Amino acid sequence: MDTIYSNMTVSVTELKRNFAGVIKLADDCPVAILNHNRPEAYLLPAAHYERLIAHMEDLEDAKLIQERASGPFIEVAIDDL
Repeated sequence: MDTIYSNMTVSVTELKRNFAGVIKLADDCPVAILNHNRPEAYLLPAAHYERLIAHMEDLEDAKLIQERASGPFIEVAIDDL
């Protein structure tokens, strides 16, 4: 059985019949779109997607900070800038 990563699921057929209703019910949460009772896709509200992308960028930045934390460093005098 496939893992479903959302609290709300709809079939492809239901999504076709009632797209606006599904969007309204989803509110700000992802919706798993099922095809033959298996997750085929996920529908994400724009605000949720934007938060997800921002979080991923933050994780990438944190990784860079950890990689660069041990140097090498160049000593620079403030007057040289």
